[in-house]
Amino acid sequence: MSLLEIKHLKKSFKELEVLKDISLKVDKGQVLSIIGPSGSGKSTLLRCAVLLEDVDGGEVLYNGKNAVGADRKTLRDIKSCFGLVFQNFNLFPHMNVMQNLTDAMIHVKKINRDTAKKEAQALLDKLGLSEKGDAYPGQLSGGQQQRVSIARALALRPEILFFDEPTSALDPELTVEVLKVIKALAREKMTMVIVTHEMAFAREVSDQIIFMENGYIVAQGSPDEVFEGDNERVKEFIGKLTMQ
Repeated sequence: MSLLEIKHLKKSFKELEVLKDISLKVDKGQVLSIIGPSGSGKSTLLRCAVLLEDVDGGEVLYNGKNAVGADRKTLRDIKSCFGLVFQNFNLFPHMNVMQNLTDAMIHVKKINRDTAKKEAQALLDKLGLSEKGDAYPGQLSGGQQQRVSIARALALRPEILFFDEPTSALDPELTVEVLKVIKALAREKMTMVIVTHEMAFAREVSDQIIFMENGYIVAQGSPDEVFEGDNERVKEFIGKLTMQ
C-alpha cells in the first residue's frame, strides 16, 4: 500500500478546470518532484493533496484512507500524517523560533513542554540553527527562516513532507542552504513531495518526477526517464530552465 495515492483528481475554480484526471502514488521513503510551467496546476495539486482545497472529483488516500468525504476523526488522523513547508515561510512573527517550533507540538500533538523543547532544539541543531532558538523571524535571513519552517514541519513527526516551491523566495546563495537540508532528508528516506523549478535538484534528489501542463500529467517516471525521454515539450521546458 502506498503512503499517498491520488486517483483521478479533478479541481476547477469556477469555469477554469485546473486539474484534469490526475493520478499518482508515493511510497514510504520515496521523493516525488512535480515540475512544469507556471499555471500547469502544480501548486493546486499540492494544496489538494494536503486538504487545503476541496476537490471536485477523485480520491486522496493516505495509508489507504480516503480524505475526500471522510468523517472528522478520519480527517484528523490523515492530517497528522503530513507536514507542509510553504514558499514564504509562514512563521509567526510575534513568536521566537523556539515558540514557532513548540507551539503545535504542545497544543496539537499534546507533547510535554520540556520534551517539546528538547525535540525542537535537536531539530535546530540538525538544521544548523543551534543558536537561533531565541531569535524572532524578522531577525533571520530568508534561508534561515525557511530552515525554521522545515524544522517546524518536522517537529510534528509527519510521515510525509510537502514542499511548495521552497526556494522561490530566496536568492541563489540562500537557495543552496535550503536545498542542502532537503537533500539530507532524502538521504534519511524522508517521504517527500516537492513542487520545484530547480531542475538539477529535482533530478538529483527524486525517485520519481512528474511533469505537468494544462492540468494534466504529461510525463512521469524516474529522473532519467523524464529528463532523457523523447517528449518534446518536456525537453523544451527543461532546456529553457537549464539555460537560465
